[in-house]
Amino acid sequence: MSVDEFLKMLAGLPEVEQSDGGGWVSLKVHDKGFGYLWEETQTVGLKQTLEEQMALVAERPEVFEVQFTAGRFGWVVVHLTKIDADELAELVTEAWCLTAPAQLVDAYEAGHALLSRHRNQESLR
Repeated sequence: MSVDEFLKMLAGLPEVEQSDGGGWVSLKVHDKGFGYLWEETQTVGLKQTLEEQMALVAERPEVFEVQFTAGRFGWVVVHLTKIDADELAELVTEAWCLTAPAQLVDAYEAGHALLSRHRNQESLR
């Protein structure tokens, strides 16, 4: 997974805001942070639940590191060169869903459910 591929992945999520923080890019939805990108080290930091943070780091410490905890959330550092696109997309989407307003999440999930049903119908033909 490259930095460019990661940035293209973000385009699939509604209302993602990117801002330059100097050595990193901050990722937000409705002015609330859900991730960071450090291009130089090819890593991203993503918001997760505490349980998910612990599980990811315990299962694959070569891919994930504890970044920090804040309240009921645990942030993980993800090494882009050591993760596949599908798994990263799932983690980025989860970070976004943990942060975005409920109405926006509901609309996003409803749209993806319709798309998924359409794809399933097409594959049956």
